[in-house]
Amino acid sequence: MEILQSNQISPDQIIIWHWWFITVNATMLYTWLIMVILVGGSWLVTRRISSDIRISRWQNFLESVVTALRDQIREVSQDEPGKYLAYIGTLFLFIGLSNLLTIVPGYVAPTASLTTTAALAISVFFAVPLYGITKQGLKGYFKEYFQPTVIFFPFHIMGEVSRTLALAIRLFGNIMSHDKVIGILLAVTPLFFPIIMQALGLLIGLVQAYIFAILAMVYIASASQKHEQAHE
Repeated sequence: MEILQSNQISPDQIIIWHWWFITVNATMLYTWLIMVILVGGSWLVTRRISSDIRISRWQNFLESVVTALRDQIREVSQDEPGKYLAYIGTLFLFIGLSNLLTIVPGYVAPTASLTTTAALAISVFFAVPLYGITKQGLKGYFKEYFQPTVIFFPFHIMGEVSRTLALAIRLFGNIMSHDKVIGILLAVTPLFFPIIMQALGLLIGLVQAYIFAILAMVYIASASQKHEQAHE
């Protein structure tokens, strides 16, 4: 058993714990940490949820976040947001918290790993047809892939794959490059300037979480609407 650390470009290469064939890297560790924080925080906030006029500050904050998410989903999808809220909200909260925790010394954002962003993008890749099939049925949804002729089927698939790659690489590139820039600035400049960059990075991290979640919703909504129109 040993603990290894390495200054590598990806948190996948930072080995936290290794024993025999079992390896835990920074990406895995901090992903589990974020999951624990989100699950534990959700339980703490909702365990005493109330419908009274006077509510706690945490419940008020939770309701504000949920309302904002529902409004954004409704605006993008032009549909009832309830069926999309759990998935889109989870994407936003996971990515947002991953990026915000970069203010903690020693923490490395899992979203700075291509494996994490690829996994998130792949989940969107499968969510798009799942939501579409739920709304249109299996035959109604996949019929559009063969329009206007069967020859276009490979091009539709290529479009789905390239969109997934773009989602993964966009998030990975933005988060990873920010971390490396901060590290360089800390090495070559005084303390004040990197602090400003760190604060800006937190804002960028939230923006990236918002963009990823909104793009996922756009893809789901556009696919569902497109296939629905084709079916009609």
